[in-house]
Amino acid sequence: MPGGNTRHSIALTPYPVYVRGGRGCRVIDVDGEERIDFINNFTSNILGHADPDVTEAVRRQIESGTAFSMPTGHEIDLASLLVERVEYIEKIRFCNSGTEAVMFALRAARAYTGKRKIAKFEGCYHGAYDYAQTSEAPTADVWGSGTEPRCVIEAGCVDSIRDDVLVLPWNNPDACEALIGRHHGDLAAVIFDPLPMRIGFIPPRADFLRRLRDVTQAGGVLLVCDEVLTFRLGFHGALHESGIRPDLTTFGKIIGGGFPVGAVGGADRFMEVFDHTKGPRIHHAGTFNANPITMCAGLAQMRKMTEQQYSRLERMGEALRSRLSRMLAQRGSPAQVLGKGSLFAVHLTDREIVDYRSVVESSPGKAFFLRLCHEMLGRGIAMSKDRLGGCLSTPMEQSELDSFVAALDESLATVQHSA
Repeated sequence: MPGGNTRHSIALTPYPVYVRGGRGCRVIDVDGEERIDFINNFTSNILGHADPDVTEAVRRQIESGTAFSMPTGHEIDLASLLVERVEYIEKIRFCNSGTEAVMFALRAARAYTGKRKIAKFEGCYHGAYDYAQTSEAPTADVWGSGTEPRCVIEAGCVDSIRDDVLVLPWNNPDACEALIGRHHGDLAAVIFDPLPMRIGFIPPRADFLRRLRDVTQAGGVLLVCDEVLTFRLGFHGALHESGIRPDLTTFGKIIGGGFPVGAVGGADRFMEVFDHTKGPRIHHAGTFNANPITMCAGLAQMRKMTEQQYSRLERMGEALRSRLSRMLAQRGSPAQVLGKGSLFAVHLTDREIVDYRSVVESSPGKAFFLRLCHEMLGRGIAMSKDRLGGCLSTPMEQSELDSFVAALDESLATVQHSA
């Protein structure tokens, strides 16, 4: 495997921790070392590892077959659950990853509107679809104006993508309204994440999403909400409490119960572009779409995620964020703790954090986070190598939160002392 891995997000210098297995909120590596998992396969394992109910649902299905060239009732059950929980979803289709979900949502927007361009926010992650991956991690020498960010593409993408992607600045409603207003004639969709992970869970400012909804609606531009990650924030998803109704929504991660999954949903009129009985404008196949293993696992996991479970995770997350804030203040470390529900992120700066650029300009850098990751691993905690943050799972208790705070306190002391 090039670089020794097949997923850049798990690469770790000099080599990653190889896992032998996991149960609950802990993983055990091939050397027998046990660690508390605050990554949870990048937020997808909200019930932790080897949940007995999910495992039993998968076991029963495996004994009946793993994939067929015909549908099963399991996909109807999971689709029904999601439509019932999210009030602005009337129809839904399954695929195999968040990347695919985003790709099909943007294709649906183009097919519905007849327009070609899409818009996304600078520094935000929406998977590996060429158009959505633009300006994911631009540097200061190429990112351009703060009110009109440049579209920065990766090697391997065709240059013409720059003409079809409009990059927006997060939390700047005036600039967004001006850019969308100028381009609405050929702009099919604006995609956003209600609590963007890649920029450290910086929340939208008051009324920012409402103004985004208003300007897109006025311009005939579809608003696409990416809840692939943030659907773990509440029983009805992350956007529910805002009152904002997007046109299309993408899902993934927790709805698969630990198996590859993606989904795109929306109102009937937008999802009709997939309807084969009406001459579909988008061909949507896929060998493993809605395969019964994923559907059974996802259904078992989502049924266990009751409103009470979400409330409990919210209380735990708030307790952890408060503990971290107090610990960092006692250390005299300039820091801000952001996040919501079961998600948390620490920004080691007292500068105002509002968007991608403010994060980049105040970040201690990759070498710091890599060293911190190693220190935390040595103290029994698995966390990201790219940022200081993570997510909770339902098997966690107060003792796991205590362990995280204590390990971070010691690890920061070691890393900062040696800097």
